[in-house]
Amino acid sequence: RHQWAGKGQRGKFWQDERGQNLMMSLVSEPAPLDITKLFLFSASVALGILDLVRGFHSESWSVKWPNDIYWNDRKAAGILIETVVLGKNWLFAVTGVGINLNQENFPADLPHAVSLKQITSASYEPRLVARELVAAIQYRINTLKTGPEQILTDYNRSLYKNTKPIALRKKSELIICTLQGVDAGGMLLTSQGSFAWHDVEWVRH
Repeated sequence: RHQWAGKGQRGKFWQDERGQNLMMSLVSEPAPLDITKLFLFSASVALGILDLVRGFHSESWSVKWPNDIYWNDRKAAGILIETVVLGKNWLFAVTGVGINLNQENFPADLPHAVSLKQITSASYEPRLVARELVAAIQYRINTLKTGPEQILTDYNRSLYKNTKPIALRKKSELIICTLQGVDAGGMLLTSQGSFAWHDVEWVRH
């Protein structure tokens, strides 16, 4: 129901209002997957969240590469995965998930945040949502283990701004390009080449 040191990508922090949202860490044993499937594992988690929120409101959801859940142009959820690897064996994946459930007021530095309550006008019990979410994620991870190509197909079908112009920043360079999808390794495919998540930053324009 609350966390006071939530981690995000690129050293950012996840912020929440006490008691209003869902924050959880899900520990999974990914075997027989190996660490080369890390992006597809992340994609499976994202799709599990999409499956869940589409049950509350069916339209306008997408996954913004690599791991944010968007409703229209606003962020409703985020994912951060950390791994435990021993030698070549991927022992555990610790998946942190934050979903804005009932919060209606966000800090000024988060102008694009949105909650399920703002979208649907309904209130949500975090514990009940968590139970549904675990089942949805588990279903998608099981799909990954038997049919990884389906996960990649569904991810690209739900990809935010796919086939549309986007702006990326690579160090001091601004790159305007057309998004063409994501490959199985998590590389962003564009009209100006392919990019890893840690090499570029998405720019709103």
